[in-house]
Amino acid sequence: MTIGKKMTDALNGQIKEEIFSAYLYFAMAADYESKDWPGVASWMKVQAQEEMGHAFKIYNWINERGGKAVFEAIDKPQESWDSALELFEGALKHEQHITACFYNLVKIAREEGDISTEIFLQWFVTEQVEEEANASEIVGKIKKVQDSQNGMYMLDKELSIRSAAPAQSDSQS
Repeated sequence: MTIGKKMTDALNGQIKEEIFSAYLYFAMAADYESKDWPGVASWMKVQAQEEMGHAFKIYNWINERGGKAVFEAIDKPQESWDSALELFEGALKHEQHITACFYNLVKIAREEGDISTEIFLQWFVTEQVEEEANASEIVGKIKKVQDSQNGMYMLDKELSIRSAAPAQSDSQS
C-alpha cells in the first residue's frame, strides 16, 4: 500500500520538526560550550544527533512507502539561555511539543486507515516518553543544585557521560 498524500505531507512536516530540533539542540550546545559547560554542551550535541536520526528514520519510511520527502525552510533557533535551568526547561517544553506532533501523526494515520504508519509511529511515541523523562529529570537535578557551584560542576560532569547510540540503517530501528 502506498502512503497517502495527507500522511506524506504530515510526515514531511515532522521531518522539518526533527531537523529544527537538531538545530535547536546544536544552538543550545554552542551557547553552553561558549559558557564553558562542556558536559551540558556534549549532552545537547548527542540530543541533536538523535533528532537527525529521527528525521532520517521518517525520511526512509516515506521513501519505502512510495512517497517523496519534501524539505521546507528551517526557522532560526534561540541563540542564548540565561541559565542551565532555563536551557533544560526549554528542552523539556520542546520535547512536549514534539510529543504533541507525534500524537497528531498517529491521529492522522488512524483517520487514513494507515495501520503500518501507525505502527511505525509507535516507536516515536515511546521514544518521546523517554525524551520528556530525561529532560524532566535534569530539570529536577538542576533545581536541587543550582545554587551550588560544586553541585553544578558535578552535574556538568554527569551530563558529559552521555554518548550517542550507534546509527541504525533501517527505518524501524
